[in-house]
Amino acid sequence: MFKFIGFIAGYYFSGFFGALLGLFVGSFIDRMRVYGPGALNPLQNAHRQAVFLETVFISMGKLAKADGRVSQQEIDHTEAFIRKLGMTAANRQQAIAWFKQGADPEFDIGQTYQRFMAVCGQTRNLKYVLLVYLTVMALADGHLHPAEEAVLFNIAGRVGYDRATFQQLLDMVLNQSRFAGGKAASTSSLDDAYKALGVTKDSTDQEVKRAYRKQMSQYHPDKLIGQGLPEDMIAMATEQSKEIQLAYDLIKKIRNM
Repeated sequence: MFKFIGFIAGYYFSGFFGALLGLFVGSFIDRMRVYGPGALNPLQNAHRQAVFLETVFISMGKLAKADGRVSQQEIDHTEAFIRKLGMTAANRQQAIAWFKQGADPEFDIGQTYQRFMAVCGQTRNLKYVLLVYLTVMALADGHLHPAEEAVLFNIAGRVGYDRATFQQLLDMVLNQSRFAGGKAASTSSLDDAYKALGVTKDSTDQEVKRAYRKQMSQYHPDKLIGQGLPEDMIAMATEQSKEIQLAYDLIKKIRNM
């Protein structure tokens, strides 16, 4: 829409060359509206996707080894993650190599995150989804070990989250996990539902709706693809959004919203 407005306005004020400039600016605005801040042209996302995947698997390895040993649950979670991505045999081997690299106690993830921020640092949604994926990974064995929590806070700091902001995200993901599997929780889980949205029982209906919309916007497929999330990972983001939806549905039911 804005590219046409820009074209007409540019032509009106500055003729042909103004029209071209208006078309360019309008197209950029349209892309930002659809894909969100940090969006690239879809044809230019291959490099960002590769860096994102490398960062995910290296970080998974770091988290898995944080408590001193890689558990079978963490291995199974990583294998399931790879299967969901539909990776080729060669890509699977690369993902495993990244995982092992991150699991090496001597490996410093500092350079990994310097590269991630250089390539993906302007993508708010990608950084958010990365932290969510890693938190889910840390919970793969059923609990969050203090050493895993320390790694998560370290990573969050590297991508620009202060402790309070990441603590809120962590609390939300922990409570969203109670709605996993597509099963609606009972009314006794209402407190979990509020925490999953980052609100409280004292929040107004409008505040609840606003928090729900903000959460869901983080997983908008067009935004995530436009910012560089590999398309195969969109389904996993959709699964996470279902947990948010279930929490919101429970609150709506209790409040008669």
